Amino acid sequence: MTRDRTHDRVRLKAETVETSEPMGREPDPWADFRSIEILDLEWSQHYRHSLGKYSRFFLELEQGRFLATRCPHCEKVWATPRPLCPDDRTITEWFRLTAMGTLVGFSVLHRPVASIPDLTPPYVLAYVALDGADTLFLHVLDIAGDITKVAYGMRVRIVFRQGQVDHPIWLMRFEPAGDTETGS
Repeated sequence: MTRDRTHDRVRLKAETVETSEPMGREPDPWADFRSIEILDLEWSQHYRHSLGKYSRFFLELEQGRFLATRCPHCEKVWATPRPLCPDDRTITEWFRLTAMGTLVGFSVLHRPVASIPDLTPPYVLAYVALDGADTLFLHVLDIAGDITKVAYGMRVRIVFRQGQVDHPIWLMRFEPAGDTETGS
């Protein structure tokens, strides 16, 4: 039941609704909690964020290159890059990875997510083992809405977007590699 809002003291109140006991229990154990107040809230914030020691990764994405880091001591390759090897605390070195990898895990999203631009659901968040890397990289796999294309073990490649984006991570995404085995 929607109330008349003319007497509401809360400016952002959208409505008050009364819910019923969904299982028909008598007495209703939640009877005192059935009045639900719904607010229309809009929150935003602006802040400046430094990408710090990870900046080179993002600057290279702007140039259409995908970098990882390698530990000169244990030789483990980190993609997503790490400035310091978590295993032995050695400062890592940058190097360019191939644009190819293998899908090892994924989740299909059927609802839009505001932070993932320019894709229409369904789309895929994919864990990819990039060729030459010892870690997994989590990012969007662009399947053009056709989830039948997704399979564990499938080959994928990094593709770079043309044009402007809000955050440099959106300059890249994965797509099925098809028969192509070469990357950028």
